[in-house]
Amino acid sequence: MASAAEQLAANLNFGAFAKAEELKKRIWFTLGALLVYRLGTYIPIPGIDPLALANAFNQGNAGIFDMFNLFSGGAVGRMAIFALNIMPYISASIIIQLMTTVSPHLEQLKKEGEAGRKTINQYTRYGTVVLAALQAYGISVGLQSSTGGIVINPGAFFQLTTVITLVGGTVFLMWLGEQITARGVGNGISLIIFAGIVAELPAALVGTLELSRQGTLAAPLLVGLFIMAILVIAFIVFIERAQRRILIQYPKRQMGNRLMDGQSSHMPLKLNTAGVIPPIFASSLLLLPITIAQFSAAGGSSEWLTYVTTSLQPGGFLYLAIFVLLIVFFAFFYTAIVSNPDEMAENLKKYGGFIPGIRPGKKTAEYIDYVMTRLTVAGAAYLALVCILPEILRGQLAVPFYFGGTSLLIVVSVTMDTVQQVQSHLIAQQYEGLMKNAKLKGNRGKRGLTRR
Repeated sequence: MASAAEQLAANLNFGAFAKAEELKKRIWFTLGALLVYRLGTYIPIPGIDPLALANAFNQGNAGIFDMFNLFSGGAVGRMAIFALNIMPYISASIIIQLMTTVSPHLEQLKKEGEAGRKTINQYTRYGTVVLAALQAYGISVGLQSSTGGIVINPGAFFQLTTVITLVGGTVFLMWLGEQITARGVGNGISLIIFAGIVAELPAALVGTLELSRQGTLAAPLLVGLFIMAILVIAFIVFIERAQRRILIQYPKRQMGNRLMDGQSSHMPLKLNTAGVIPPIFASSLLLLPITIAQFSAAGGSSEWLTYVTTSLQPGGFLYLAIFVLLIVFFAFFYTAIVSNPDEMAENLKKYGGFIPGIRPGKKTAEYIDYVMTRLTVAGAAYLALVCILPEILRGQLAVPFYFGGTSLLIVVSVTMDTVQQVQSHLIAQQYEGLMKNAKLKGNRGKRGLTRR
């Protein structure tokens, strides 16, 4: 089966793509949905002076908002209806997944299959609305308290319309992401973040080249930045494709009068099982202290809150420490959710497979857990290194170029995942074509025998 799949993958070409009508419909749907998202990032919320907002955003020290402006495709800088992006949904997903480990009710729902999953998704949507409302209110308070005349008519009505608009934008993006996942190609939530980052990349490159032309950024440093970006991309691709293959042996079996020889296969365990989820989750949670700071903006920020928000600027010690801890935590947490060593060991035992030198059952589960723990340690270290290394260089060299390791990781990982799904659709389409041809030949053979 594996060799047949590899043969089909090797034979994939543009001709096969041209015949895959279903895949083309999915791709067009995905592109159309992402186009709608991009259009929404240019629609400002009511009651905002765009020129005053642009001046305040460019003159002030945006700090951590640079990162979320990048993730939202510039929607934060324009204060568009999609300014919150999909981050409240990600935060709600984190909270619900954490609660499944402590709440018996949610844990039971998780075991109920599709019905339980739908209920948990509904709870996640409710949580998204609550978190989006809180963050939207914090943004409205922060806009009103800022200087420069950003808000045309401050007051309760502006706060109400801002909350409704931003919450509506987040809920729409949540729905749009689910539609892309169901009717398009790839993971909808990841593709929305991917589209925002890619859309801001040309402007970031032009700005960096302009600084080099003006002499603010030295040419050797600019070349070094691009070389570093290429090396990071190559490193990400290498690690994302890295696997630890555990040898699985199947004993000889008696089938009728024939004795089938024992077979061997491999259980592939990815080095980075959690994928791009930990950096996205960590980045989303880093927005919460900023929201709290906006709540206190109307009455004057306290000294400790001012210190926290200042320390959370990208490149700062507190920012880097919290970011690394969150990445490591979510790497282990998400790996534990998607991979269950006990279930793997039980499935091997059910089908007669075993790991050479390891007893089936509990010992096999312990061995798989041991291997996965070591892989997760390496995977978490890789994620933390890729995400904070550009931040450290940016802080030390004062390079105003924010397309760092987190962004590169998201772009490369989402691209690889989407390409893999496109190949899976093409392989499935070729399998269907082979099955149809086999049925037609079989029917023709039967008709020939009938005529004779």
